[in-house]
Amino acid sequence: MAFGMVRDVLRPTDSPRADRVTYVELFFDLLFVLALTQLSAYLYDNQTPLGAVEGVIMVCALWWAWVSTTWVTNWLDPVKLPVRAAVIALAFVALVMSVSIAEAFGERAWAFAIAYVVFQVGRTAFIVWATARHDRRVARDFSLILCWTVAGGALWIAGALMPLGWQLPLWAAALALELLGTVLGFPVPGHGKVRLSSWDLSGPHIAERTSLFVLIALGEGLLVTGFAFVDKESSVASIAAMMTAFVAAAATWWIYFDHGERIGAEAIEASDEPARLARTVYTWVHLPIIAGIVLLSVGDKEMLALPDQHGLAATVVVVGAPILFLTGTVLFRRVLEGRWARAQLIGLVALVLLAGVGLAGVIVTVLALSIATALVLVGVAAGETVERLRRGRRSGG
Repeated sequence: MAFGMVRDVLRPTDSPRADRVTYVELFFDLLFVLALTQLSAYLYDNQTPLGAVEGVIMVCALWWAWVSTTWVTNWLDPVKLPVRAAVIALAFVALVMSVSIAEAFGERAWAFAIAYVVFQVGRTAFIVWATARHDRRVARDFSLILCWTVAGGALWIAGALMPLGWQLPLWAAALALELLGTVLGFPVPGHGKVRLSSWDLSGPHIAERTSLFVLIALGEGLLVTGFAFVDKESSVASIAAMMTAFVAAAATWWIYFDHGERIGAEAIEASDEPARLARTVYTWVHLPIIAGIVLLSVGDKEMLALPDQHGLAATVVVVGAPILFLTGTVLFRRVLEGRWARAQLIGLVALVLLAGVGLAGVIVTVLALSIATALVLVGVAAGETVERLRRGRRSGG
């Protein structure tokens, strides 16, 4: 009997569904709201060098799980029942991952590792099975990816079974293996490697999916900030902190969506190698963008809880978040447009100077530092808009 799903579940290329983001994909994204909320809480409670390393691993793992699924649903049509069922099953596994994050480096390490491996291996195996009879090239490429995913999965499971001293390096190695596979093209001896130049994909779909995830991450930050404000008694400091958090989130949205979000789909559609460009800007460059937004919610919570404190950890969180975000958006624009976004570069310089003030031991409270960073983001947003209008480009968002 021939291997593979009998029914063709590939996205139709001659239909509006080729680029459409489906509702089941948005349902899937809802589970990552919980994941980001749990991650934000973990980072807030573990503001140490070790906690930072663990947070980096969690951010990378969650982003890798989400963005890899986005690539799969770029080929497979979530309107078709088998694909819809697979996406819902992945959403359940994502739920298990999400509720395990707080103890991922503790009692629930095994739960997170097993869920992550089932998620990654199961999704990749599904697309191999779904395309084996209908697009052998895609099936072959994802078979190579599956080999690397299984190897990485073994390291995830091994790390969960080992003490923390071994867990951290094994999980870091597992992530490094997956990321290295992407760079090298997932080579397997005797079977060649994946060639992105042969991949055809929907630029509008990937661009819209990623933009929606950015929006979800911003919403998660406002949710965390709102709950933190509700738990406190109203005061001048808490009200100022709440307003600052909102202004920073709105400026962050403006910087991403006013112009940069729209050009992604256009650039991919016009590219001779759309898959390679999409991998660069949406798999790699968006990682610091998402990490910065998640860290922004941690800084907001810190500002609300202890507005008058100051120190190294507070400075790293409050100023590091917008630095990460702007670094990602600067690279995003550089790759897509071939030029440096001047307003964002100026904003990065201003943020680095603010970080220097905080790290130098000058008495700067978390609230004052947060207000200053929010004003920098507003300035960047305004500068971006002025530059866009000057160049005669239409707005996005």
